[in-house]
Amino acid sequence: MILIIIEIVIVLIIVYSILGWSLFLMQSTFVYKPTQDIYYTPEELSLDFEDVVFKTKDGLLLNGWHVPADNSRFTVLFCHGNGGNIMHRLDSINFFNNMGLSCFIFDYRGYGKSQGRPTEDGTYLDAMAAYKWLVEEKNIPAENIIIFGRSLGASIAANLASKVKSRSLVIESTFTSYVDIGKKFYPYMPIRLFAKFKYRTIDYLKEVHCPVMIVHSRDDEIMPFEFALKLYQVANEPSEFIEIYGSHNDGFITSDEIYKKAWNKWLEFLKEQGAKSLGQQAS
Repeated sequence: MILIIIEIVIVLIIVYSILGWSLFLMQSTFVYKPTQDIYYTPEELSLDFEDVVFKTKDGLLLNGWHVPADNSRFTVLFCHGNGGNIMHRLDSINFFNNMGLSCFIFDYRGYGKSQGRPTEDGTYLDAMAAYKWLVEEKNIPAENIIIFGRSLGASIAANLASKVKSRSLVIESTFTSYVDIGKKFYPYMPIRLFAKFKYRTIDYLKEVHCPVMIVHSRDDEIMPFEFALKLYQVANEPSEFIEIYGSHNDGFITSDEIYKKAWNKWLEFLKEQGAKSLGQQAS
């Protein structure tokens, strides 16, 4: 009987080790799910846009769309989520345009037409390059830039906002850290030991000193609502928390009226605040 128990324990240890090693090796495929084909553009929505190619600090060429809005005061720098590419965000681009906001959305390395392969440090470099393109090539003042990120893109956006000046940071449907996500999906694994990524959104947010709006759905089936509450607790003032409803991927659509009202209110607040709440100086 003892030998049988020992054999069972050994088998369980082997299975556990194989599972842990598999998770370690496959992390990149969980974190990054890029697609390359782009067959729809803002033109499908009758929106004028500029197809942009710009270079990162480490020499890669990235692709993005600059979609101007008539008489816009602010430009949204859009850091999208981990799946697909910029083509899959046309609904959000259209939303921002209808709100009177210009938008610059870009693909991270390895996504869409952008060169390279995605890495954590690479995504931070990509966001910085996009920001510098707006400031240096389009001559858009930092006080007119709203850094926006959804899901994984929110962590990238928070990292950027902790390093540069901007009018505001808006993060949506995101997480506190990569390790915390791992603990949620694999509570039985020593995630902290296996984790190849950090994406410490909560730490970046502590260093953001521009106005922050956090948007999250209580129904989010991927990113727990408690993540957003923890982020809100550490956000510097002024900050705003908006609760929406619906799933992780389409909550902003399901909650259309709430979402639109929240953005309208936030934009009015930013206009009233003027330029007195800028974040950190770009490095």
